[in-house]
Amino acid sequence: MKGDISPQLAAGTLLFSGYGEDYLQLHDTRYNHSLIIHHNTPSAWAPTRLEALEIAHFAPLLERPPEVLLLGTGRTTRFPDAAILDWMAEHHIGFECMDSRSAARTYNILIEEGRTVSIAMLLPGIG
Repeated sequence: MKGDISPQLAAGTLLFSGYGEDYLQLHDTRYNHSLIIHHNTPSAWAPTRLEALEIAHFAPLLERPPEVLLLGTGRTTRFPDAAILDWMAEHHIGFECMDSRSAARTYNILIEEGRTVSIAMLLPGIG
């Protein structure tokens, strides 16, 4: 039996198409700064390093919380302050930390599976 098992993505669905030490790429658009994608809308994200993260950086997620938030932490997997982890748990937002390259790949997979996922990314070369 033959059949196309490729996911049917809505037109305009953003997926990572590349990354380097100092950029993230969504389709043909390169971003040279930290980035958050929430409900398929990319926005510049203020923190430039993990130590600068504050709960306020995640507050916009509360209007329409994702099923899961991926946090790309730069070159290596690191974890934010415990207060941020507690805040995510309080608001029932699944939260995964991983290096930014892995986070980009995981985001694409989850989007292709039809999951409600958001991602906050520090540049891959940080850390």
